[in-house]
Amino acid sequence: MTGRRSIVAALVAALLFGASVPVAKVLVRGLSPVLLAGLLYVGSGIGLFAARGMRDRRFALPLMSAKQWWCLAGAIALGGALAPILLVWGLTRTSAANASLLLNLEGVLTAVLAWVVFAENASRRIVVGMALIVAGGLVLAWPGTGLVPDNLLGVVAVAAACLCWAADNNLTRAVSAADSMFIGGTKGLVAGTANLALALALGAQLPTRPVVVAAMAVGFAGYGISLVLFVVALRGLGSARTAAYFSTAPFVGAAIAIGALQEPVTAGFWLATALMATGVWLHLTERHDHEHTHHCMEHEHTHTHDAHHLHTHDFVWDGTEPHSHLHRHETITHRHPHYPDVHHRHDHRHDH
Repeated sequence: MTGRRSIVAALVAALLFGASVPVAKVLVRGLSPVLLAGLLYVGSGIGLFAARGMRDRRFALPLMSAKQWWCLAGAIALGGALAPILLVWGLTRTSAANASLLLNLEGVLTAVLAWVVFAENASRRIVVGMALIVAGGLVLAWPGTGLVPDNLLGVVAVAAACLCWAADNNLTRAVSAADSMFIGGTKGLVAGTANLALALALGAQLPTRPVVVAAMAVGFAGYGISLVLFVVALRGLGSARTAAYFSTAPFVGAAIAIGALQEPVTAGFWLATALMATGVWLHLTERHDHEHTHHCMEHEHTHTHDAHHLHTHDFVWDGTEPHSHLHRHETITHRHPHYPDVHHRHDHRHDH
């Protein structure tokens, strides 16, 4: 997948997720946030595995190394199980206004981990663009009275939840070349089960069947399909850039709430629009080009026979592209514009 298509995938993922917020607000009223999150995630998991079954007509585990399976397990444990618990615990000790602001940390921490721990390249344009997008999210979330004094432990817990989701995003990046439906479906089922179990343990009651079905349907689109596209974007853009594009989701939710729910347009909305649009423009106009080396590797993912896939086949191939199979990359050194996709995750600290 080209960089431009990956950008579209990230933005559509943000669109679907952002749209799910006001839609869920209309469809489901009076539910606990944790119970609603559980229904949304379970709906995404069931929907994705059903779609995968119709696509493949059989269940098969994706081909991944032991390290990749551990990365997926870590992503699910941190983002699907631990993060929701930390968030709920933090919400009992901090205000909703503070939590809304703190949740913007996820995008920032995702980018910081990608740059510092995983050595994704970070040009000035990308850093400034990320800062502007996050600033737009802060403007949308900032309450009229500003931050209120709060319990420090609650703030720390919400921030820790954001760190878990940031680690989840970067660990998912490591398995993003695998089947995105399997990854999204597995994360949805585990996260949904964890949230539902937590909600029921806290005393929540399941709503009527129509409400459950509606919530799960919203979850399939806003969480399931969105997550698949998010994984696809990770495959082509890396963690930091995908997180930046996905951080536009609050703007999408606010825009839909204004248009469909007749919520008032504020000066903050237009300021957030300008900040996010400028940040996205900086990312869209990025050009990263230098000589780099691809080391020998073997993996499986959907691909076409471009400059990075000059291999032969050990099976009868009918010429259909794109296609997916296990293939080997030989060592090659060349120069061209690129993103930190599955073939360009080199360490820039040793370049030049």
